[in-house]
Amino acid sequence: MNEKEIGEIRRRIRRDRSNMTAIYGCYVNDQKQIISQYRSSTAMMSENEGEKYFSLMKKALSGILGKNLINLSFTTAQVADSPEHKLLMDLKNCALQNDELRNQLIQKIIDSVSMEDGYLILLGCETYDVPFKGKDGQWNASEDSYTYILCAVCPVKQAKGNLLYKPEEKEFHDGGITQVAMSPALGFLFPAFDDRAANIYNTLFYTRDTGAGHEEFLNRLFRMKAPKPAKEQKKSFEGLLYSSLKDECSLEVMQSVHDTICQRIELHKESKDPETLMISKEEIKYSLESSGVSSAKVAKFSVDFDETFGLEADLHPKNIIDNKKFEIHTPDVAIRIAPDRSDLIETRVIGGVKYILIPADEDVEVNGVPICIHKKDFVEVIV
Repeated sequence: MNEKEIGEIRRRIRRDRSNMTAIYGCYVNDQKQIISQYRSSTAMMSENEGEKYFSLMKKALSGILGKNLINLSFTTAQVADSPEHKLLMDLKNCALQNDELRNQLIQKIIDSVSMEDGYLILLGCETYDVPFKGKDGQWNASEDSYTYILCAVCPVKQAKGNLLYKPEEKEFHDGGITQVAMSPALGFLFPAFDDRAANIYNTLFYTRDTGAGHEEFLNRLFRMKAPKPAKEQKKSFEGLLYSSLKDECSLEVMQSVHDTICQRIELHKESKDPETLMISKEEIKYSLESSGVSSAKVAKFSVDFDETFGLEADLHPKNIIDNKKFEIHTPDVAIRIAPDRSDLIETRVIGGVKYILIPADEDVEVNGVPICIHKKDFVEVIV
């Protein structure tokens, strides 16, 4: 699924738009014991309650594609004949109404997920009549429909109640301890909505924590190997650059790589291309070559890249750099600069001492106070 397709389904997860007739809940404590299971009719919910349920479900389709939202694919063999895919298909086809099948899915989640104060599993199913745009530019009703199931696994936190007003007693009393369902930590949508139609070969997985792999969850539910988490990809990419380039890993090289990827992100944004932007190894190699890295080091980077990420692997750009900032750290100093102005920073060796230089012509502040740089501070440097 691309961002446009995710957005189309996400906009439906509202009480006044969705055809979801019921939401199934299962409250599991920290000992993996089921405390309660229930079915809530969306038509019978109060307006306030309905908004809260749909808000939690919608958040399982939130975040950054490639970081929080990850497209996963079943193998052809799995789709043809596997218990994990059959269970999902059967649940979709019965709209979650079969208790035995629903409990099988819930048990898989319980077996693979542990949370400190327990969690609430929410499940919903909807059939969406996908509209199409006619030649006149108007949206028309369609005979094609897309039925999907959506799951959100929400941590439950204990909250101490404040003094609450009791109208019948006209007094304030202790609210006690309550269990509150928080934003989902995990979730999934099945089947995927690709090319505005159901794709039973794919599912969309959601994780709030981009540093966790959730191997057990993905294995239990989908029999899939967990992809490398976004934070781990960034760490691996940074380590790969240094280990491959060594003494050629300079400020100029890092500026070149960062600028190349930032420019690709910006161009992709301007093009409004709905497809997910991915960065290839060849693009990074070209950036290294253009910044003066030797052929031998580029060749080593190429080999190490394949060993780290896999042959012909493409990477999500926001998983390997932060396009919102450019930072330099020493043991005692941290420098942050706008990513499009990394050219302001340079390195120099002056009198045998290594320096990081930044122009400071105007508007210099220290702890929020504007300061002046006096002529007595000027040092003439002969290069």
